[in-house]
Amino acid sequence: MSQVAIKTAPETAVSERDMANAIRALAMDSVQKANSGHPGMPMGMADVATVLFNRFITIDPSKPDWPDRDRFVLSAGHGSMLQYALHYLLGYSDMPIEELQRFRQLGSRTAGHPEYGHALGIETTTGPLGQGISTAVGMALAERMLAARHGQELVDHHTYVIAGDGCLQEGISHEAIDLAGHLRLNRLIVFWDDNSISIDGPTALSTSMDQPARFAAAGWNVSQVDGHDIEAVAEAIEAAQRSDRPSLIACRTVIGKGAPNLGGSEKTHGAPLGDAEIAATRENIGWPYAPFEVPDEILDAWREVADRGRLARLAWEQNLTASPQRTAFESAISGALPEAVFEALSAFRKEHVEKETKVATRKASEMALGVINAATDLTIGGSADLTHSNLTITKGMNRIAPGDYAGSYVHYGIREHGMAAAMNGIALHGGFIPYGGTFLCFADYARGAMRLSALMGQRVIYVMTHDSIGLGEDGPTHQPIEHLAMLRATPNLNVFRPADIIETAECWELALRAKERPSVLVLSRQNLPMLRYAHTDENRSSRGAYLLRGPAGRRAVTLIATGSEVEIAVSAAQRLHAEHGIAAAVVSMPCWELFEEQDDEYRRAVLGSAPRVAVEAAARLGWDRWIGDNGVFIGMTGFGASAPAPDLYRHFAITPEAVAEAARKLVI
Repeated sequence: MSQVAIKTAPETAVSERDMANAIRALAMDSVQKANSGHPGMPMGMADVATVLFNRFITIDPSKPDWPDRDRFVLSAGHGSMLQYALHYLLGYSDMPIEELQRFRQLGSRTAGHPEYGHALGIETTTGPLGQGISTAVGMALAERMLAARHGQELVDHHTYVIAGDGCLQEGISHEAIDLAGHLRLNRLIVFWDDNSISIDGPTALSTSMDQPARFAAAGWNVSQVDGHDIEAVAEAIEAAQRSDRPSLIACRTVIGKGAPNLGGSEKTHGAPLGDAEIAATRENIGWPYAPFEVPDEILDAWREVADRGRLARLAWEQNLTASPQRTAFESAISGALPEAVFEALSAFRKEHVEKETKVATRKASEMALGVINAATDLTIGGSADLTHSNLTITKGMNRIAPGDYAGSYVHYGIREHGMAAAMNGIALHGGFIPYGGTFLCFADYARGAMRLSALMGQRVIYVMTHDSIGLGEDGPTHQPIEHLAMLRATPNLNVFRPADIIETAECWELALRAKERPSVLVLSRQNLPMLRYAHTDENRSSRGAYLLRGPAGRRAVTLIATGSEVEIAVSAAQRLHAEHGIAAAVVSMPCWELFEEQDDEYRRAVLGSAPRVAVEAAARLGWDRWIGDNGVFIGMTGFGASAPAPDLYRHFAITPEAVAEAARKLVI
């Protein structure tokens, strides 16, 4: 469906200035009632938002998730009352006036910052500055990729972003705008709330950046307007829609616009205006209505925006019904993987058990991905400039390039944080399952967006290789120590550390099946032996941990390990039996989170009641949950060093001998 911009305002007795003042009034009243919040940005950007929604944006509050809607991202998420006011005015069913009156209160839809899934029509969680604009890059990329596959008749929408000075000062913004400009994502339009104010005061306290020049240097179309000049804003949007590049519209605004004494001051940024200033503002903007009261004629004008969107949605649905692409499109949007993917992975596991394949788990991941990507076109791969180290590209994958979006592999460049945020945007948009690679140590760089993947419950898959001191000579700067603990501490995130090629394939299956949480695949650089005796149809990793080796008799000690250290635990168990007659069970624990979800009976059966030794080439934090107060941990107590991997394992005493000796001392 081709969307045509509406440059002139629709015929109505209500002016757009009055429509904007409704936003201002609702924002200041809600913040005042809550005695908490940020009125300045909603008041300052009310004119821009009114023009955007009244003339250009295509959404349908009666069906807020229809696939070809425009996406609106409030990157400056502290100004959440702008979005909530819009949703009330547009008639979203879950946003009656009572929700605005309960702004920032427990159980309300109107959380302090917009939260995906918490209220209808919120496309992504924002608040951490810079995340919104960066996530929007992924949405805009997904729109172009989906259009390349299914045609403009079904996929033809824009992604609009309101960003503030804080968003553009965050480092992730540079990664995002660089990537968007390079890929020429011309359906992305960003409004910069250029009010020259930050929390501390004037932005001149901390920055002299020429933001329009920065965007232009990154390949964006740039315009600058008075953000309170309604016709100038409309003309800038219309020009941006015609551009062959992403667009920045720098909107010079007054924070707290309308407040006669506090407008233009940092005092309006994050605090209520106060009763006296609110009364003065009402008089100043000509708004003689009680708090939370919007006259019917103004409300009707806003509801016409929703009516226009509903008609556009109905027309699109007719196009979909008649389209030869309908089945393929609906299948993609559903996100449902064909069963053939999982059948192929099961066959893959059987083949490599029989072959006893010995490879690094990063290589095993590449091999499993070859099977996955051959069986579905939903997966979109990528890497932060480590494609041939992460091994994330497989045979037949074509690369996404500027103006050519028909492929399935994205070169994200050295932008770990931007990659993670863009993958969030791809997942939120729908139509694809994104995965992207980097070294585990650089989870630090991607952390902010990874946390939002978990908070929003998105199926984003992080392929993180070079997972321990086993990467060797690159040294402690690249050797992750505390990263597993950090990731495991994150709610709603599955962290998989497979021990061999079979567990790697199982963990890939589990990541693909987890539609409402992200996954991290933690993979080795060094080769690891295949540790299974025989193929089973059951995905043994699905329960998080399992008994890999059981002793012939009653177990005297339990050895627990993950990833590359499971091999060490197996060798230690063999040593204990051969040299000391000690019966040791070996537990492989590829995913703590899934094991935690099992019932008590299963966990007791796996862990047993014997003393426990855990081995992992990482920090101890968290392991006491599994080994108990009297357990022993064999792992890292500090940072690594630069040397060949075998030398490092011996140097840090992460060896079968050390594990066996620790176990022997526990049982004698």
